[in-house]
Amino acid sequence: MKKHDRDSFSASIYHSFPGQERFDFPEYLARVTSGFGGETFLIFGSEKTALYDCGMAYCSNETIKNIEKELKRRDRKSPDFILISHTHYDHIGALPYILKVWPDVEVCGAGKALEVFQSAGAKRTMERLGKAAWEVFSNAYRNIYENSAEAEITAEGMRIDRIVKDDDIIDLGDIKVRVIECKGHTDCSLAYALEPMRLLLTCESTGVLRNPQVLHTAFVKNYWESIESAKKCKAYGANQLMVQHFGLTPKGYTDEFFDWYMEIAKAEKDMILTLHKAGLSKEEIMEKYIEAFWSSERGKAQPYAAFIENGRHIINNIIKLYKEYEH
Repeated sequence: MKKHDRDSFSASIYHSFPGQERFDFPEYLARVTSGFGGETFLIFGSEKTALYDCGMAYCSNETIKNIEKELKRRDRKSPDFILISHTHYDHIGALPYILKVWPDVEVCGAGKALEVFQSAGAKRTMERLGKAAWEVFSNAYRNIYENSAEAEITAEGMRIDRIVKDDDIIDLGDIKVRVIECKGHTDCSLAYALEPMRLLLTCESTGVLRNPQVLHTAFVKNYWESIESAKKCKAYGANQLMVQHFGLTPKGYTDEFFDWYMEIAKAEKDMILTLHKAGLSKEEIMEKYIEAFWSSERGKAQPYAAFIENGRHIINNIIKLYKEYEH
């Protein structure tokens, strides 16, 4: 492929790769996403069904309707598992509402995810950002989500039933889901590989794809761990990727994706450290960060409040940790 334009939003913020529609899923997958936010879909094994992530709280009613529709179409009554990629509000916001409908489902996630769900401060952050998402995105969907209300957004009732780690297998019958720990975006980030087809469901530790020309980094917790996660995912040797917030990439587009991520992540890290070493304060660095990475087009896919929250964490953690990792 041609050299990637890392900063350009001249094209539509989302569009597929030539020859591969991003939502042209194989028959064992069904997209049940609603509204803007993290992608969520059902994985149908021969014996059991897993729901991958849950999407945002503000559109949970429609997400649940989509899940019910696909389950009915496959003559299944409930998901058996929920696979949590990480504990950010746009991926687990609808979890409490889904658990009210299917209380017996087994929620799988990292040990750190359990700690997050038990933290009052973390839950307050989820609720605050969930409400910010409501304010940004709900107007576009008000005719659909007319029964939703900002006051209903809650992070209470979240749980992890089964703590999973590297190389654990979640058995769906003919499909086995292999767990890959991928820190960097968060300490609880997980990728999942569907076997035997070797379809890798990536996590945000290795970037958020918008289209074939635009990939955003998201190493909120630790840049250096995100690079190790990219190396680990590349070494897995997937046949195809399902990238968070995007969908399917072409078969064989694997090494290039992770190499691209590592290239732009390093450039972002280097920019922050250069400004820090030049004596700029964190607030001044944040201003430069906004100039470099925010645009009105980006706002169509991410609330500004979430971008700022992530940006501050990225800057703080790079400055805090670079001596440990680079000296």
